[in-house]
Amino acid sequence: MADRYLSFTATAPGRFLTARLGLPQPSALSRWTAGHPSLDGHLLHLTAGGPSGLDLAPVLARSGLPTATEAAGATAGSATGSAHGPATGSPGPAAVVLDATGVRDVDALAEVHAALHPVVRSVAASGRIVVLGAPLDTRDHHQAAAQQALEGFVRSLGKEIGRGRTVNLVRLTDASAAESTMRFLLSPKSAYVSGQVIGVGTAERHGGPVDWTLPLAGRTALVTGAARGIGAAVAETLARDGAHVVVLDVPQAAEDARRVAARLGGSALTLDITAADAGERIAAELPDGLDVLIHNAGITRDRRLVNMPAERWSSVLDVNLASVLRTTDALLAKGALRTGGRIVATASIAGLAGNAGQTNYGASKAGVAGMVRALAPHALAEHGVTVNAVAPGFIETKMTAAVPLFLREAGRRMNSLAQGGLPVDVAETTAWLAHPASGSVNGQVVRVCGQSLLGA
Repeated sequence: MADRYLSFTATAPGRFLTARLGLPQPSALSRWTAGHPSLDGHLLHLTAGGPSGLDLAPVLARSGLPTATEAAGATAGSATGSAHGPATGSPGPAAVVLDATGVRDVDALAEVHAALHPVVRSVAASGRIVVLGAPLDTRDHHQAAAQQALEGFVRSLGKEIGRGRTVNLVRLTDASAAESTMRFLLSPKSAYVSGQVIGVGTAERHGGPVDWTLPLAGRTALVTGAARGIGAAVAETLARDGAHVVVLDVPQAAEDARRVAARLGGSALTLDITAADAGERIAAELPDGLDVLIHNAGITRDRRLVNMPAERWSSVLDVNLASVLRTTDALLAKGALRTGGRIVATASIAGLAGNAGQTNYGASKAGVAGMVRALAPHALAEHGVTVNAVAPGFIETKMTAAVPLFLREAGRRMNSLAQGGLPVDVAETTAWLAHPASGSVNGQVVRVCGQSLLGA
């Protein structure tokens, strides 16, 4: 369903009226297309807290954005700009990367303010701010306090910056390990990801150069619940990136599944994902194994707990959580996921923040997040497979289109971007986590919610 309020606020009368009434003024987001794969403008690279030792220049140079010459040091203490790219005086940056990994105490936090205060207003519409932080040092409570402060800073800035701009924090120790993450966050593909804290580990040896145009070429990806909605968008995006996609859905959706698979040059597989032998059947259908497993299948059976019969509870927990656990365990046990494989499960902000009438759904999606965090280190160590999750917020689908008008409008506006996301926003985030170069991203639960005002 079209967001008529968003369209109205793009008109002169709409801007005037919403400004007078103090109503949200969302900006249309710039999303990735083949003809528009990059942000429009240059990248400004700043440092706060002194030199960090990170070799960011090669990674930023490959982001697709020319690096600016503007020197933050001219206005802000020890903050410094990069030394190549567009001349000073050019239009505001499309993206700002602030290396704050060297911030170790409260005094150094002043440099974060000094670096971004002069430039934040000039960042282009649908622009990006990425703050780089270091892991918290449990042996140094001053460093841990200063680095934790960056999370509150980033989330607060994301809620005030407006104009479709996003702000995220990446914690890292190895710049080369963060290339896929930086490419994602500094591109239109991350349009609906804001206010997130993403941990990046050390670089994974993934066995050869990465084809950034078709990163999944020669790889097999299975997407559950892929006959429609978000699952179909995920399947399409993985196919765009070169994967052979197996579209899995229930037998009742067989026709839709075959239609999606045919359109993408993939194959369809129909089975009940809650069946006790679902994992074994998938492994039998894919004797050569698979590289990417996307757990997208899910259902809702909303009702307040006092009115919820046991069947509504158990059916949601079985589809959304138990089947994910059983299938994952079976496929890992059989070695069906090849080394370098990726598992991406679908959580939800309902599981992170809770939602009235969804105790069953919230429990199931919180359980997915728990599985990811616990399984990730073991799956990587024992099988060479990463495990992550996406947590969608309000996404424009047929399901949300059926929500009553006022609830739908509240869902759309209650985030920093003041609009609903699209299935492709979840798909692009999933594709980043499924990328061969994303092996250093593990055990993360990334919200795709426009920085919902609910939850952390």
